[in-house]
Amino acid sequence: MRRFFTRALTRPLVLAATAMAIPLVSASPAASDVVVGGFPVDVSQGPWTVAVSSRDRFGGMRAGQFCGGVVVGPTTVLTAAHCMAVDVLGTPPNRARDLKVIAGRTDLYSAAGQEIAVRETWVNPAYDSASNAGDFAVLTLAEPLPATSVIGMAAAGDTAYEPGTRAVVYGWGDTTGFGGYAHGLRAARVHVLADALCVRAYPGSSDGRYLADSMLCAGETRGGRDACQGDSGGPLVAEGRLIGLVSWGSGCGRPGSPGVYTRVSDVMRTLSQASAAPEGTTTPQGTAEPQETQTAGSQGVGTPQRGHAAP
Repeated sequence: MRRFFTRALTRPLVLAATAMAIPLVSASPAASDVVVGGFPVDVSQGPWTVAVSSRDRFGGMRAGQFCGGVVVGPTTVLTAAHCMAVDVLGTPPNRARDLKVIAGRTDLYSAAGQEIAVRETWVNPAYDSASNAGDFAVLTLAEPLPATSVIGMAAAGDTAYEPGTRAVVYGWGDTTGFGGYAHGLRAARVHVLADALCVRAYPGSSDGRYLADSMLCAGETRGGRDACQGDSGGPLVAEGRLIGLVSWGSGCGRPGSPGVYTRVSDVMRTLSQASAAPEGTTTPQGTAEPQETQTAGSQGVGTPQRGHAAP
């Protein structure tokens, strides 16, 4: 059965892309390690992790959180395209009256941090809900976040994408696979897996199809640690850089059914092409040209500089 990582909904949720420039030069390395098989983590350890919220649609108990997102520019948040679908929000995203991003809040029951209105949304027009390819969108915020909240994105060829690399996924989603949604931020340590493994797991069915050019495979071959419903659009971080956005899979933490993430290098490529599109084409305005992020080759595996701080 296809598993989209959007809270309490069985259909894909499409997130909108922002028209704000996305700085593609690396920010400071991430400082920390959603979730099934995970652990509690303070948002200060991953300040670029945000909740996407609509109280009108999802109620106020958990501040209306239904998806995750990641800050890649002071006013720019990436999330999953499927989070912004009409059957999720009940209306086109540009008509959602209370669509917000919540930053700096570990516990969704608290009033900590900031709730910032989404000024513009842009959904990847190449998103394919059948295969799940191109599952990303950009949200432009009405107010800027501090530069310390921004994480750099890993360009194509970055060592962070290599199979076996340790990574961490963050979110407020289901911790059990059966609707046990967290109100505090959680993280799970996983590994980047070989594309061949995901091709075997998802060769093409009603669940979706794994396409290595635009998707990334991560988890544990034996299962047990994974993203789950409600984590969609949240960050997968390796070597201090953003490499994936929580997208889809089959079940949560099942052996042989790893999590599938939107490959961030493909997001960079798509946005670069969109920014160069002819005048009159709908694009995220002002998107910067992709640039290689700084590498962390001198940092030891598992150290805080690489995004794996202890819980």
